[in-house]
Amino acid sequence: MPALNADILYLLFNSANMHRWNDHMRPVDLTELDKQAHKAAIAWVLGRFEESAGNAVDWRTVIEHTLFSFIQRSVLTDLKPQVFHRIASERKGPVNEFVMSEFDRLVPDSDPAFRERLVEYLDSDRDSLEDRVIRAAHYLATRWEFRLIYDSNRSLYGIEQTREEIDEQIGQHTDLVGVRRIMDHGDSYHFIDLIGQLRFQQRWARTPRIPKTTVLGHSLMVADSMYLHDLDVGASDTRVYNDFYTGLFHDLPEVLTKDVITPIKTNVSGLAAILEEYEHDMMESTIIPLMDEDWQDGFRMMVYDPFTDIDDPVFGERDGTDLKACDLLAAYMEAFISRRYGITSNTLLEGERSIRDRLVEKGSGIGARMLIEGLDRMRI
Repeated sequence: MPALNADILYLLFNSANMHRWNDHMRPVDLTELDKQAHKAAIAWVLGRFEESAGNAVDWRTVIEHTLFSFIQRSVLTDLKPQVFHRIASERKGPVNEFVMSEFDRLVPDSDPAFRERLVEYLDSDRDSLEDRVIRAAHYLATRWEFRLIYDSNRSLYGIEQTREEIDEQIGQHTDLVGVRRIMDHGDSYHFIDLIGQLRFQQRWARTPRIPKTTVLGHSLMVADSMYLHDLDVGASDTRVYNDFYTGLFHDLPEVLTKDVITPIKTNVSGLAAILEEYEHDMMESTIIPLMDEDWQDGFRMMVYDPFTDIDDPVFGERDGTDLKACDLLAAYMEAFISRRYGITSNTLLEGERSIRDRLVEKGSGIGARMLIEGLDRMRI
C-alpha cells in the first residue's frame, strides 16, 4: 500500500472535527487541524533560525516527526493538554501501544516502512534538535491560541495557572534562537501571527459544510499529502523540503486578499491577474520584510507560482504539477466529506464534480483515481 492512501488522508482530515479549548469561551473556532498547520509553519521558522546560527537541521526529520506527532494527537482525541502530556510521559508504553492499535485500525494498509518509523518515533526520547524545534513550535502555537481566548476567560478558575504553564514550557526552549526572537515580539512574532490569521479564513465561504475548514488547515493537508507522495516516489531530501513547505505556504498571500472563490476569479475578466499583482506587491511590502534576508529568495520560490515544476540551481527541485494535484485532492475531500456527512448544496455538488474531473485529469502522478476510489469505499 502506498504511503499516500485514502485512510491516512481521512485520519488527518478528521482532525478538523477536533475542537480545541472547547471547555473555554472562544471568539473563533480553534481546531486541531489548524493547530497542527500553525505548528508546522512555526517549526520552519525555528529551524531556519537554527540554520542561520550555524546548526545543521535535518528537514526530512522535522517534516516527518511533525506528521507523526499529528497522527499521535489525532488518535488521542479530546484529551486536555495537561492530561495528554502526563499520560504520554508516565504511561508511555501502553499509550504507544494504543496509538499504534488505533492507527492500524484506521489505516489498515499503511506503508510498512512509514509505520515502522512511526513506532520508532513513539518509542524514542525525542531529544534531537529537530524534536526540540517541533516541541517548541507546539507550545508557541498553543500560546498564540491562548492569547486569543484569554480576555474572554479571565474570570475562569485556573486560567492564570494555564497561562503560567504555557509560559513555563516555552521558557524551557529559550536555548533555541528562534524562540527568543519570537518572544521578543518583533518581526518573527508578526510573521507567525500573520500565518495564524489564515486560521480565521474559511474555505468555501459561501457554502455550508461540515466540517468547516480554513485556508491554513487546507494548506497542511496539501503539504502532508505531498510528503506522503514523495515517500512513495523516493524523492530527494531537497525536493521533499521544497514540496512540503511550498504546499504549506502556497496560500499565504491570501492573508492579504482573503480566499476569493474560483468562479469569481475565473469569470470576472482580469480579476485573477489583478489579484496576483496585488498579492505580489503586498507580499513584498508586508510579509517578506518580516523574515531574515537570507531566507527571502527561497520563500519567494514557495509562494510565487507554486504549482510550477522547477529545478533551480540554488534551491533544487520542486514538483509543482503533483503539488497542484494534492491541492485539488484536499479541495475534493472538503466537498466530498461534507456531502457524506449529509450537508450539501447545489454549489457543493457542482464543486465536487468539477474538482473530481480536474483531479482525475491532473492527478495521475499521485494516483488520483485510486485515492478517489478509496474515499468512495470508506464508511464516513
